[in-house]
Amino acid sequence: RYEKLKTLWGEDALRAIVNAHVLVLGIGNILWADEGFGPRCVEHFHRLYEDRPEVRVEDGGTLGFYLMNLITSARRILVFDCCDFHEEPGTMMVLRDDDVEPWLTTKISPHQTGFSELLATAALMGRAPESLVVVGVQPERLDDYGGSLSDTLRNLLDEAVELGRAEVARWGFDLARRPEGAEVAPLMAACVEEAPYEEGRPCEVEAC
Repeated sequence: RYEKLKTLWGEDALRAIVNAHVLVLGIGNILWADEGFGPRCVEHFHRLYEDRPEVRVEDGGTLGFYLMNLITSARRILVFDCCDFHEEPGTMMVLRDDDVEPWLTTKISPHQTGFSELLATAALMGRAPESLVVVGVQPERLDDYGGSLSDTLRNLLDEAVELGRAEVARWGFDLARRPEGAEVAPLMAACVEEAPYEEGRPCEVEAC
């Protein structure tokens, strides 16, 4: 099985999965405005903090069951996502372990159903994470296809990332900030990184 996974993932990536104690994951769909909060958070997290072998940082997007190997290989999982807390837009909460259940059962998007099923499957396999934390925020705008994050949520990226860093530190893994101006390899495909994605979006007149 290891050889099959090595062919699929590549040896370096597979070793990183096997050795990871913590998985930092952003989930959501960048095509639907604030639904992209999770991926943008984890992208920001990756740009700010140095890599270390025990902490794996991934853009989970809407990959669903393609994340199974990552989920079942991590002891602790930190998720960034937009959540329906039935609160004012921009309301941010940190949900830990048993408190995560409302996030799993209150759906904004199909990706949450997929993640809930992933965790249930991992539990059936005896590979559920020891701890799960969600840094979530109430979205403001979800109906703008191809749109950017609302200003409300964009202004919360730094706060969300700092809350996530604190959770990773609580698990025993301090993360060093990257030096100012450090060159950082993209976490996702270059064309959907925040800057080129924002710059490449046509204005309303051109789009119509």
